[in-house]
Amino acid sequence: MPSPFLNRRTLLATGGATLATGATGLLTPAMAQDVAPTASMRGGANNYRPGAPIVERIGGGGFWMSGTVRRAGDGAPLEGQRIQIWAHTTEGHERDWHSHGATLTDANGEFRLEMPQIVPAFGQPHGHLAYDSEDHETVFLRPVMSSASDTSLEAHFVLKPV
Repeated sequence: MPSPFLNRRTLLATGGATLATGATGLLTPAMAQDVAPTASMRGGANNYRPGAPIVERIGGGGFWMSGTVRRAGDGAPLEGQRIQIWAHTTEGHERDWHSHGATLTDANGEFRLEMPQIVPAFGQPHGHLAYDSEDHETVFLRPVMSSASDTSLEAHFVLKPV
């Protein structure tokens, strides 16, 4: 006596579903897509100061700048990458040395640095970030906040090896 779970009808339905799925390409293994490198943003290098020190926090804090750093191509997280951060804040202008600091990425390629509240400069509240080490091409970012009352801002780097 045939099994109630394996009969001609279930065999045909399962075979048809397998053929349909295979035709869509869903049976092939997933492949990593090519992750394009981040291009530098216009105005990102304004008031950049090479060699800003690695700090625990810039000024009195209260605002968080965070993001990720990944490798172009495979998108792998990059640990130990130096990211410099500066902005026009409640405690100083973006050209002031005390408004600059750097941090390093963790094992997941993530960084986070506390700083004073960013305030509008030239009508826009924005931060500046730079990757400027020797292993990858230099990238400057200038992300704009959606509101001057935001208390955090993210920026993401995808770096191209030199």
